Amino acid sequence: MPEGWEWDRTLFQGSAAHYGRGRLPYAPGFPDALAEALGLDGRGGLLDVGCGPGTVLLPMARFFTEAVGVDPDEDMLAEAERQAGHRGVTNARWVAARAEDLPAGLGEFRVVVFAQSFHWMDRDRVAATALDMLEPGGALVHVSDLKDSPPEPAPPPALGPPYDRIADLVRRYLGPVRRAGQGVLVNGTPGGEELVIERAGFEDFARLVVPAGDVVTRTTDDIVAWTFSRSDSAPHLFGDRLADFERDLRALLEETAPDHRFAERLPATEIRTWRKPLP
Repeated sequence: MPEGWEWDRTLFQGSAAHYGRGRLPYAPGFPDALAEALGLDGRGGLLDVGCGPGTVLLPMARFFTEAVGVDPDEDMLAEAERQAGHRGVTNARWVAARAEDLPAGLGEFRVVVFAQSFHWMDRDRVAATALDMLEPGGALVHVSDLKDSPPEPAPPPALGPPYDRIADLVRRYLGPVRRAGQGVLVNGTPGGEELVIERAGFEDFARLVVPAGDVVTRTTDDIVAWTFSRSDSAPHLFGDRLADFERDLRALLEETAPDHRFAERLPATEIRTWRKPLP
């Protein structure tokens, strides 16, 4: 792991309740697009490593016999289980564990997915374990927002959230170094995640981009939830100044948009897949 950072249980402490409301969803068509790309037919198992509140697992569960979500944050798992009940997902189960604890007796899977979680792990170790846990020909899947999407042809019909000013406010309270748990923020994967995954023995890389682009309206409460859903501005980091920070954040947002309404375009979703070699 990068020097100066170690995983600890406070990484997303207090964030689970804000995640569903605060985070923009992946492209609405990503479950069907991924199922088609991988030839899923309702059989086999899905393992979601670092599943959070079930953002990817819950819409993908219908393509598998069983879906297993693994996350070390028990509040995230409780929220995932709550969402599963709300959506009527009955073939999911949740395991409180770090990725480094795998295989943890969970068995063999058809697909192992990492949705913007791989960078928090001992990547070489976890990629090698994922390879062992997949059935021959099974897929490792990495899901994320598309980082290099082209400029939109037209601006949204309302103001976007003032993310730069929010970042400045966070720095005023927490200092110039971005926090993560009790340490500093992890800055990506040296050499790129593709190199780590291929070094573990995966092959047949493929890339799929699922378009989105719809304009969604966001309220002040949504942007506050987004702020508290992040590891570098999780509620616990503010200590006894949390109420002061939220007051200043809401004042900033009201100054930007007195009607408490913002607009954002949903980003495209990037899906990268690799296969475990057949014997």
